[in-house]
Parts: sequence; structure tokens; C-alpha cells
Amino acid sequence: MSESSCESVSSINQILHKKTMLGNDSDSLGLIKQAVVVLTRLPEYKISALRPPTPQQFYSEDESLSSSDSDMQWEPEDDSSDSEFSLSSNKQNAVNPLKPDTERTPAAPTSSNANNEVVPIITSAFAHCSHETTNVRPDIPQEEVKVDMMVLARKRPMKWQRGKITEIITKGGRIKYRISFEEKGRNLVSGHHIAFDTTPKLAQLYVGARVVVRSRENKFRFCPGVLAELPSRKNRLRFLVFMDDHTPIYVGLPLLHLVCRPLEDVLEDIPDSPHKFFMKQYLNDWPYPHLTQYRVGQSFNVDLNGVQQRCEVQVVDCSLIKVVFQDNQQKEWLYRGSMRLEHMTKFLELKKKEESKKD
Repeated sequence: MSESSCESVSSINQILHKKTMLGNDSDSLGLIKQAVVVLTRLPEYKISALRPPTPQQFYSEDESLSSSDSDMQWEPEDDSSDSEFSLSSNKQNAVNPLKPDTERTPAAPTSSNANNEVVPIITSAFAHCSHETTNVRPDIPQEEVKVDMMVLARKRPMKWQRGKITEIITKGGRIKYRISFEEKGRNLVSGHHIAFDTTPKLAQLYVGARVVVRSRENKFRFCPGVLAELPSRKNRLRFLVFMDDHTPIYVGLPLLHLVCRPLEDVLEDIPDSPHKFFMKQYLNDWPYPHLTQYRVGQSFNVDLNGVQQRCEVQVVDCSLIKVVFQDNQQKEWLYRGSMRLEHMTKFLELKKKEESKKD
């Protein structure tokens, strides 16, 4: 018998001897347990989760997937989600491919320019959250307006200034406020021509609210406008305001001031103009505004002082584009649904013809 076999017999004898010893010390036969290590291969997705993150994974989903083209959105899981976009789940919780908002508009027409370049016109729901799409004035108590209160008051149609209420006058059932401006002068104005000097609460704001915006360049300059978008992921958590001169601007909450006693129809405070017609159309269409889709470097015509001028897109920022005019190199921010855009004008004309045919 080999040496290894002798060692095996010897170990067996030692084990049997130990079992006998255990049996003598207890009433039942003792069992010997041996530790066993079992190796199991982990699934690939668990192995990936244990790996160090790559630089791109350090960014949140909203940051890494954000795009300047706000017309692309995630397929919603359900309409009751707390965010504008939600991710549909599958076996590996992977995101669905991006789908254009044009699915919400059956047979949405397109527009083309002189070069036969087709430009899609998007009619899309701006958001899935009710608080992001609301255009109804919230039913909350109005803030008190009293004497010695600092406010922003209208001095000229596009120029509001900070001042103090020195007197409240009631004539013929109407309330007027006498304002003493900080930069000289006095004025007697109505309640829809004064705004609170304090920052409004988010619950007080809604699409269609009458607001006054402080200039970024000059903290003493204020201009009136109408709130057009509430903060959401789609506009990178900013407010879009259409100024009364048709200038669109994205601002943060600290630059906004709420008009104290707005008219029931805020459009009555805007002079008759193409902008007033545009605002009426915009508020009627909300939350399905018409937008054109452009890319950086694209050229087309824009109305500039009543004349069609050629311009080129420099920046696409959510619902806005920054263009530079070829003749004078003037730069301007435009809303992608503005009637100054040749494609939007053609689209509205086509839409009007189709509606007249149906009627």
C-alpha cells in the first residue's frame, strides 16, 4: 500500500475515533459538519454596478441628457408623475429612446423657405405636471396695498420705477394710488399699474400672470410683461416672460414682481399691436404652443422693422433662439413661435385656410 493510502486510512481512523468519543459523551450520535465554499457568478448588471463610475456617470440624468432642443421629451410613464418627464421602466430600467412631440399633433404641417428647406412646426404639450401648465389665476387672498408702501409703478408704457404710495384715492368707485418716485416725479395710477416691490411666491404665479421684470443690466429699470412659462426641466427651471414690446426673456424668480391688482383680462393692458394678437393666440393655445424647430447655423428670413431680413441661428435655448442678421450683424433673441419668423407666418396662414375649409 502506498504512503498516501496509509495517510488516508490513518485520517479515517482518527475521524471515527472522534465520532466514537462524541457518541460516548452524548445521548445521540454527533454529526461532523464541514464548511463548504460555493462560488456563484454574478449577473453582468451587478458586476457593472460594482465598477468605478466613469466621468459621464457623475452627472445626473437630467444634466447628461439635457439638450438645447426642448422639443424632445421622454415617453411619460403616466400623467400623474411629479416631474415633466418620466422614464418608462423595462427589465433593466433602461431609458426609452427620445421621441419627438410631433406624435401629439396629427398631421402637423411643415413650412419651407425659398430654398425648399422644410422646417417642422411643433405643437406640443409643454409639461405633464398641472402646476407647470396652469394658466388659471390661483384662488388665494390678495396682498394688502397701503400708504407708505414701496411699490413699482408705471411712469411710461415700457418704463416702471420704484416709488412710495403717498395717498390712496377713491373716485367713482375706482381706487387710484398716488406714487412718489425715487427718481423725481409723482404720478396717479390704477392698481394694475403698480407691482409689489417684493419677490412673489411660486404659488402666486401662473401662465398669463401680469408681471414686471427687473433689468439684469440696470437694477433701476423695470419693464412690464406677461408670464409665458413656469419653471420646469424643459426650460431649465426658469420663467419665460414676453415683454410688452414682444421681447422674450428667461429670468429667475428674484427678477420677477407681481402686479398688485391686474385686470381680469391682462391683454387689455397691452396696446393694440401684432404682439397683442400673438399673446392672445399664445394663451389660447397653451399648453400646446406652436414652435418651429431650428438648428445652429440655419438661415431664414425674419421680420425686422417691417422688412424681411436674412438671419442665421447662433444659439438654440429651449423655446428661444439667438439670431444674427446678415446685413447689419445685429443680434436678437426670438421666440421660436414668434410671428416674425417666416415659417411661423406661413404655418398660421396654412392653418387658417384649413380651418376655413372645415367650416
